[in-house]
This record gives sequence, C-alpha cells and structure tokens, in this order.
Amino acid sequence: MKRVVITGAGTINPLGHSVPETLVAMQEGRCGIGPLDFRDVDRLAIKIGGQVHNFEAEGRFNRQQMALYDRFTQFTLVAAREAITQSGLTFSGELSAKAGVVLGTSGGGMQTLDDNYRSVYEDGKNRVHPFVVPKLMNNAAASHVSMEHNLKGPSFTVSTACASSNHAMAQAFQLVRSGMAPVMVTGGSESMLCFGGVKAWEGLRVMSKDACRPFSANRNGMVQGEGAGVFVFEDYDHAKARGAEILCEISGFAMSSDASDIVMPSKQGAARAIAGALQDAKINPDEVGYINAHGTGTAANDKTECAAVADVFGPHADNLMISSTKSMHGHLIGGTGAVELLACIMALRDGIIAPTIGYEEPDPECALDVVPNEAREAEVNVALSNAFAFGGLNAVLALRRI
Repeated sequence: MKRVVITGAGTINPLGHSVPETLVAMQEGRCGIGPLDFRDVDRLAIKIGGQVHNFEAEGRFNRQQMALYDRFTQFTLVAAREAITQSGLTFSGELSAKAGVVLGTSGGGMQTLDDNYRSVYEDGKNRVHPFVVPKLMNNAAASHVSMEHNLKGPSFTVSTACASSNHAMAQAFQLVRSGMAPVMVTGGSESMLCFGGVKAWEGLRVMSKDACRPFSANRNGMVQGEGAGVFVFEDYDHAKARGAEILCEISGFAMSSDASDIVMPSKQGAARAIAGALQDAKINPDEVGYINAHGTGTAANDKTECAAVADVFGPHADNLMISSTKSMHGHLIGGTGAVELLACIMALRDGIIAPTIGYEEPDPECALDVVPNEAREAEVNVALSNAFAFGGLNAVLALRRI
C-alpha cells in the first residue's frame, strides 16, 4: 500500500478567495456569514448565508466558458488552479494518462437549475439554452477540471449530501494508496445560495436566521454557505522523488451508514466511522489532538457528534480540541468537508487551531473543548475531519503531520 500525501491546496469560500486568505480568516476567527444578496431574497424567511462576494467570473473565464460553467464549476476551477499550481505538477505523458479527478457536490448546478426554472415557469419561455444539461449536471466540475488540466485517469463525482467532499477525498485516497493512480485531484464544491436553493432548505426548519453557533446552548440552526476546496493527493514516493513540498499525510479513512433515519443522525453510525478511521490509519485514540467537527449548529447534530466522540475516545475526549469552522464560513453542504480540511492542515503544519466562533453558553451535552471564539496555538500530530450527512452517510478522514 502506498503512502498518500497532500502537495497542493486551493479554495474559494466566504472567508477568502485563496488558501492564505482563508487561513488568516480562520486564525482571526472572522465570520464570513452575512446578508444574502441575490434575486428575490426578500421572499425568503432566511436572509443570511456564507456567500462568496466580489467574485468576478468574467475576469477568469471567457464567454464560451461562461456559457458552460455553473457557479459551482467556476468555484471548482478556481480552487483547482491554485492547488495544482502549488503542487508544481504538469500533467503530460504517463502521468496525464493515470492521474484523475474525484470531486464531491450535492446540488451540482443549482444556480443553472434555478435560473432556467424561472425562465420556463415564471417568464413563460419555451426554450432554454442548449448547454443547460451539461452545465447543471453534478459531474460538470470534475469533467472541466479534467479537461483543463489534461487529467485522463479515473474521474467522477460523488454525491452524498453533506459528506460528499469527504467521500470523494476518501475515494481519491484509496486510488492513490492502491497504486491505481500516482496523483488525484480531489475535494468538493457547492453553490446553492439562490432563491430555490435556500427556499428548499427553509422547509426543513433547521436554518438559523441570525448566526451559526455550534455547540453553544443557545444555538438555533445551521447557516448555508458556498465555495470550493480542492487538493492534490499524491503518492509519497512520487512526491519525494520530485522534491515536492508536502502539506501533510492522509493516513486513513472510514465510512459508515446509520441505516436508521433520513435526517436524524445516529451516535453509533458516527462512532463507527470515527473508530474505523483510527483503525485504518493505525492511530491510537490518544494520539489525536484535533478534530474538525461536522458541527452544524443544530441540536441533533451537535449532541450526537459529541456523544460519538466521547464514546470512541473515552477519557482522552477531555484532552481533545474539537472545533467547527462552519461557525465562520457556513455549511457548504457537498463542498464543506473540503474547505474544513484546510483547518486540519493548518493545525498540523502551523500549530494553529481554528476556533468555534459564536459560542455563548456551555451545553452540558457538548461538554468538550470546542476551542470557543479564539484560535489557539497547540502542537498537533494527528487530526480527524468528520462529515455526517443526511441519509445517515458518514465519512471520516485521518491526517498526520509529516
């Protein structure tokens, strides 16, 4: 089995248009959640979100590309360019033939879907643009990344709601670890912040109208965000041979299914995924220093996740730092695990733990060290990234400092 490392990272999200901008925002505990700005927002009950502002797509893509790229694809391409540039890789020859792309998304081309439903049902038009289908399909981003960077190996999209990115990165990890591909570009993206996207989520009655406060006793729901995170996963020997800078090592992963309820999480399912990731990575529980929590800010998720962590780690749970960066950037749904992986890399490389902001009142059912409100300096050798999705689909990644 091959060792797998990360040699490139890229992002665009509510906290920043690049990795350096995002990490500074996380260190400062800055909130990227604010008033939403798009058509018909006045008709929504929920008017806040983690929106990417000041994004000039026209300056990054030509007219022909704009006709093909939904906003979620645009975000993915921007993040992929940053990640691949940092990696220093150029895909040609045998490397091009074997390297591929695995990305996660839940809504795919939601902006395109929303715009064209308006066109047909509200404006009464009888035609839509011929590129609507290739623009809205969930695999559009993966396909365009493969075309832009000449990636001819295994390329596909994973859609498992809020765990999409973690599931995608787990598949990329497995492809490199097995020796099937020396390099994989992976991560996830989402852009559901449009009238139809937010209106649908309002129906679940899990959304906050004012802020995301994970683990705080006065939390009142999740907040949606948008953006992308993309990484280059590479065979360790391949990376060392070319003198690449290594950000950290992916040591293991595990996936589980609650098989119990479509929206209510299960402590047992989450615990099996966490314990499985430790076992796969051959990591003892007391080696883990930081967990990036799923931490949505809903009572059901926060309490279930804390209970699962307590079950897996026992007494060591009191020594763990566990924070939710969703408090800063919102819940990017299918793209959220990819942006959150940046907080794990920051903990391992820089010794800085991203905080859970908005924390106001202790909750006895979330009595762990949630790194409230301010970032913290701490030496961390092992970190976990949790993702627990609707449908009871869980995916946990284990990372190690190198």
